Amino acid sequence: MPDTAQIINGKLIAQQIRDELAVEVVEFIQNNSVVPCLAAVLVGDDPASQVYVRNKVKACEHVGIDSQLHRLPADTTQDDLLKLIAKLNKDESVHGILVQLPLPAHMDTDLVLQAVSPAKDVDAFHPVNVGRLVQGKPRFLPCTPHGVMQLLKRTGIETAGKHAVVVGRSDIVGKPLAILLAAKGADATVTLCHSRTKDLASFTRQADIVIAAIGKPEFITGDMLKPGAVVIDVGVNRIDRGLVGDVEYESASKVASYITPVPGGVGPMTIAMLLINTLRAAQQLEL
Repeated sequence: MPDTAQIINGKLIAQQIRDELAVEVVEFIQNNSVVPCLAAVLVGDDPASQVYVRNKVKACEHVGIDSQLHRLPADTTQDDLLKLIAKLNKDESVHGILVQLPLPAHMDTDLVLQAVSPAKDVDAFHPVNVGRLVQGKPRFLPCTPHGVMQLLKRTGIETAGKHAVVVGRSDIVGKPLAILLAAKGADATVTLCHSRTKDLASFTRQADIVIAAIGKPEFITGDMLKPGAVVIDVGVNRIDRGLVGDVEYESASKVASYITPVPGGVGPMTIAMLLINTLRAAQQLEL
């Protein structure tokens, strides 16, 4: 086994996916005389959210998808936000709607996300879309979990019969990722761990694939891994020396066979999957 893990380059893989998608978008526009359109809604002036939304809008341009950016001040009422979402739901030129999280504290995030039409919910957060995912009949796949699955697939990492340990049980990453890994076709055996798991290292040391999505900087260390494990780091944490993941990269990269960096691993994939969902939404609405 090599002394250091092979790096899974999410930037490169995301670029390949965007190149493939750009061809598909051109075909769709030619066949339907309709340009897929993503409407992003940004409430308030959270700096990280502004960067994320800007990157999403830029990525749309690169593949030929139209985008709208609706900026609302932080003191916008929930009622006004819901009115905007209702307007976008009815707008036939808009195929996907993205409400950038986090929302200001005075808003009910669940209520707002449920207001987005399931047919335009390109983040796949709506309960209808979550239910379809659980049943194995997804309309859209949630962006970050789908991005992780694509990283594994396109790197040639086999999941069938492997033991995957997902660390983190969020609705956005941990839970849907566990479902996708266990689904027919992926066929992994999945253990879902979290911050309250007793002796977490005893689970991660058994794993062929470790996916860290717990939101704690450098939480998974090399001594918690089985030699040759595949490590996917979903975490993005800002600390004094910059951005780090949920995995302590230096020690983990000496034990793992493959590892994703932060930044440049899962992050670019999330945006690429959002673009795929926007095209799929347009395809379904134009049927």
